[in-house]
Amino acid sequence: MQTFNKVTPTHTYDWYVKWAATLVLMIGMITTSQNIYPLNLFVNLIGLVGWLIVGIAWHDRALIAINAVGISIYSEGILAWMMK
Repeated sequence: MQTFNKVTPTHTYDWYVKWAATLVLMIGMITTSQNIYPLNLFVNLIGLVGWLIVGIAWHDRALIAINAVGISIYSEGILAWMMK
């Protein structure tokens, strides 16, 4: 049986942000699948901001890029909703 070694530390601030943001994004997915608009935009935005913080803490350009783009997309959606 193969064992796996963890590479990310546990119980650091970024560990808590990572898991909180993951939970928030799961809730955001539920609100999206249930078509709970515009709440889904705000919930997903919060989750993406959390993961952007993690990406910055880890110096991970891929996480920074995908979450920065996601933040801009959801922010545009929120702005469009507010302008209606």
